Amino acid sequence: MSNLLAGILENHSDYKQLETDLENSGFGNSDYIVYLNDGSHNSQYMASVAVKDHEQADDARRIFNQNNALKTFLFENMSLEQTSYQTLKDLIHARNRADIHTSPGVKIKSSHNGMDSAEVKF
Repeated sequence: MSNLLAGILENHSDYKQLETDLENSGFGNSDYIVYLNDGSHNSQYMASVAVKDHEQADDARRIFNQNNALKTFLFENMSLEQTSYQTLKDLIHARNRADIHTSPGVKIKSSHNGMDSAEVKF
């Protein structure tokens, strides 16, 4: 069974260029789907590519990054026929909620053995 690499791409990137880049790298027309949101011209769009191995996944990820991908997600044991736009959105949303995001810098004070006579003024 194949794996699925999904990417969320910037609204200003050209989806036609993404399709051309995928096809020039050896992916067939039936190996990928580009999901466009017709409701808003300024929204991000998503694409998914069926990949058979890690080499193909790396090629597809490289193409996504060249086309301003914000983030990519690899779903194992999933094919294009098994999924839909809503299913991918739900899986990505669940994975994002489970991610541990970086937190702002936290200062940890070192412990000391109490106050010494230099800290106490009489």
